[in-house]
Amino acid sequence: MKYIFFLLSILIAPNNYAASLQSYLLPAPASLTLAQGRLNTGSSTVYIAESDTPFSKPLITILHSLEQSGFAPRLMPYALAYETPLLHASIDTRHAPQAYHLQISEEGIQLRGGSLQGLYYGLLSLQQIAHFAIDEGYWPCVSIHDEPDFERRGLMLDISRDKVPTMQSLFELVDQLAQWKINELQLYTEHTFAYENHHTVWQDASPMTALQIQQLDAYCRDHYIDLVPNQNSFGHMKRWLKHKEYEHLAELPKPGKTIWGWMSRTSLSPVEPGSLELMKELYAELLPNFSSPYFNIGCDETVELGVGKSKALCNKIGKGRVYLDFLLQLKEEVGKHGRKTQFWGDIILNHPELIPELPKDMTALIWGYEADYPFDRHCAQFKAAGLPYYVCPGTSTWNAIIGRNANGFANLKNAAVNGKKKGAWGYLNTNWGDNGHWQPLSVCYPGILYGAALGWNVEANSNIDIAAQVSQQILKDKSHQSGEALVALGNAYLKMQATTANSNIFHQLLRRNHRSIHSDRWLKKVSKKNTLATLSFIQQQLNILEQAPMSCADAKIVRMETRQAAQLAMHACHLALAKLATPDGLFKSIPADEKKKLRSELKTLITEHRRIWLLRNRPGGLKDSAAKMERVLASYQ
Repeated sequence: MKYIFFLLSILIAPNNYAASLQSYLLPAPASLTLAQGRLNTGSSTVYIAESDTPFSKPLITILHSLEQSGFAPRLMPYALAYETPLLHASIDTRHAPQAYHLQISEEGIQLRGGSLQGLYYGLLSLQQIAHFAIDEGYWPCVSIHDEPDFERRGLMLDISRDKVPTMQSLFELVDQLAQWKINELQLYTEHTFAYENHHTVWQDASPMTALQIQQLDAYCRDHYIDLVPNQNSFGHMKRWLKHKEYEHLAELPKPGKTIWGWMSRTSLSPVEPGSLELMKELYAELLPNFSSPYFNIGCDETVELGVGKSKALCNKIGKGRVYLDFLLQLKEEVGKHGRKTQFWGDIILNHPELIPELPKDMTALIWGYEADYPFDRHCAQFKAAGLPYYVCPGTSTWNAIIGRNANGFANLKNAAVNGKKKGAWGYLNTNWGDNGHWQPLSVCYPGILYGAALGWNVEANSNIDIAAQVSQQILKDKSHQSGEALVALGNAYLKMQATTANSNIFHQLLRRNHRSIHSDRWLKKVSKKNTLATLSFIQQQLNILEQAPMSCADAKIVRMETRQAAQLAMHACHLALAKLATPDGLFKSIPADEKKKLRSELKTLITEHRRIWLLRNRPGGLKDSAAKMERVLASYQ
């Protein structure tokens, strides 16, 4: 049977908020042309009619979104249509699969998509224009031609550095990512999947279960998002190898000297037969829960390789060859499950002569998180080998408490510009949780949004007003104050004029409290003048955010999260001022009353950290995260 969608009561109420149509569209489309005139909605009755090719599922999906914008939909049989539909949507295979063309004229709306997915993206843009119509009181005449620069546009969320979101939080995230035309989601996993035979590893982590993965996978599919399985399989295995029953698989069961200093039990040993056997077992249990044809096996930062059990073999045939041989063994197991392998590209980039040997059905993930990371050079190396690859920047929020947005935004843009120029297949924005995942989700919003926009179209989105879009798209604040304050908080570290690598100074002041602020290589950059100015700036932005008229569903949580994070950053400033006033720059030299005050302040913040964590996340991992703050507190004795 043919169907149309019968929509009644379009609620268009003018108000005094004046904004351009472009500010409602995110990602900004590749081409947008405004014309004179307005859509004539007539009796406020709108029909959405099918073409010969059925596509009712994406229409039904978007109707839910439109309903939230003021539409009241009812589904009716095609035979009951008694006038020409105001909106006609169809599939046109002359367009690229993810492309669409949207035309709003005085007579009606025409939408053509290259596939169901392209049609869905066009309907998402129409939904955003509906928000404009509700606010401004009319539907503008506009023509949009749009398609993405990157075929794969993703977000990777770290769920192994302590923080595992609740299912509700994950569903809400998928809803948001879908609005921005993201089509890939990865949950970075080390030990946070409930493997049946490995209870010891995940028992305190509140892991994802098989059923939860299946539910999330289905929810993602309904939003044209591919939930790609992610299980690190070589390096970053400390959560496994720290336990006695897995210690024998470690490259370094006992501490050994690596390029990162003395380490142990972080990497599997490729010469231990049990290493591959463990991965075989994990893959067999994990992969059937996903519908994705891809699988990210990780294999980054294998810094212990060649230092311990594999040293003799590495000396004989080369460390790069040992790495590649194990990588290919893992890839073979992935293939047995009908999946294609993704892997982090950092280690093989250290052995560029081996890149041409990589099978052409593997996808290299090129990651780097500083503003000036050489994406251009590394993209060229994989391109020359004919290997598909992603560029993978990050939000720069980890090890930063309230973020370091200036670096993050530059890193995201650098990856997008060079990825597009060099022909990258995908753009994967990463949000890590190193050292306790102290940054809340609210702090990550600007980087996630900007990454989604760049992944769709680089030129149209490079110079968008990120703060205004955070207000519009996430915080639902028409004053734009909240987005400006949130972005500004993420740039407060610049006021300190004390840059640090892969972190900001607030994080380092706490983590390195045992060192002298007068002589430590990073802490010695801190000055009283800049610290006082920074404290004033953070408080000013926090006050603005507290008073901003946010109407998003999680407004209360946003305020609580940012308040706690901002106060933790200010606490780091208080600590800095106290140490700067001492002759040796050490905590022990701070007057007793000031020490007591600092201890009390941090205790309160740890209590708040524990409370706010549970608003979006599972209890597993909270103990570890809080323990890292408690170690800082212990240094105050």
